[in-house]
Amino acid sequence: MFWRVCTLHLSCLLTITMCLSNSAAGVWHDVGRRGFSVVWNMPTSRCEHRYGVLLPLQKYGIIYNVQQRFLGENISLFYERRLGLYPYVKHQDLINGGIPQGGSLEGHLALAENQLRVRLRKNFKGLAVLDWEAWQPLWRQNYGRRKVYKKLSKQFVRERFPEMSEEDVTSLAKLEFEQEARAFMEETLQLGVHVCPRGLWGFYGFPGCYNYHGAKHSGYTGQCKPSTEMMNDRLAFLWQHSTALYPSVYVSRRLAGHPNTRLMMRHRILEALRVAFQHATRSHPIPVLPYARVAFIHTLQFLNQTDLEHTLGEAAALGAAGVVLWGELRFAKSKEQCALLRDYISSVLGVYVEALNRGTVRCSERVCHGNGRCARRNPHSGHMIPMLQNETEPAQDLRSQFRCMCYEGWRGAQCENTTKRV
Repeated sequence: MFWRVCTLHLSCLLTITMCLSNSAAGVWHDVGRRGFSVVWNMPTSRCEHRYGVLLPLQKYGIIYNVQQRFLGENISLFYERRLGLYPYVKHQDLINGGIPQGGSLEGHLALAENQLRVRLRKNFKGLAVLDWEAWQPLWRQNYGRRKVYKKLSKQFVRERFPEMSEEDVTSLAKLEFEQEARAFMEETLQLGVHVCPRGLWGFYGFPGCYNYHGAKHSGYTGQCKPSTEMMNDRLAFLWQHSTALYPSVYVSRRLAGHPNTRLMMRHRILEALRVAFQHATRSHPIPVLPYARVAFIHTLQFLNQTDLEHTLGEAAALGAAGVVLWGELRFAKSKEQCALLRDYISSVLGVYVEALNRGTVRCSERVCHGNGRCARRNPHSGHMIPMLQNETEPAQDLRSQFRCMCYEGWRGAQCENTTKRV
């Protein structure tokens, strides 16, 4: 991790007590930009404040907000209700117009700007995640419970053009929906970057991979759905305005300990890395920080070390900038549940994260002069970041297995050359 050194800043020298206090809360971490950041995005503050159960996040190098809030100095997560006037349907009620075409983009952006200026400092440089899951920006991806957005979009056309043929209604509905969905997402990203230009802005769950079907079958490869690259390339407007990518790598309980979990995670992360490199508008690709869970989907059953290797370990080996650990309020629903979470951090999660952080730092130092992160040369080789402290381990062995992804300001096969003028 990159640490801002107090001796280089007069303000820190004058306020050394404040600097040390902030360091304890994790705000000195250059989150997502250097090293491998493991970021806590769980509303668990009540564990300490209501039940007196302290979660040892700092001890193991897990980055978190003060009081472990969703909106804070290291990470801020914005659900649809928390930012602007996002249009969506809830229990058959049309919220803020229901569909993008029925919403007020101008009103949304005005309210969102006021909210961002109140909730985030201008110098905010943490992760800024927009969690909009009601609809997808591409028409074809609105299936299942999202079909209502197609239905309402067609209705929106028919009300204005009652004589139009069904084929033309569908065609115009698709065009209008995708145009307005793009506008809401694209301009919200632009607004976020404008208000807090140092934040890492992106949408949760993007890019998608759609590789969850048949994951327990023996012939499962983990490859993304065949049309994935084409669909994600159509979302170039998102990647060009995002400053980070946050794909989902949640695991269902039926895949507990299953080797195919690693294949599923690998291809989700590889697709995000492909998007980051292919659509980069800067000298360096934007960082990828997958969203993971400490427990299986819809359960409170924690991941064991094997499951952590399949998710966090795989992400680190592929060159991701880190992971975000998400969980709902029920992880802090009682003193007993908080105690279970504390014990899990102390005995499994924290121990693994601490070892993984040491391993990524050591690999960076030996392979990339400390100026980049390690990534598998062959993404399908299965090589993992060594986590055991073995000072006699030849650096050449690591170099044969891992290449470098240089941090901003560095270049070269081993990130040995600076791009900054001396």
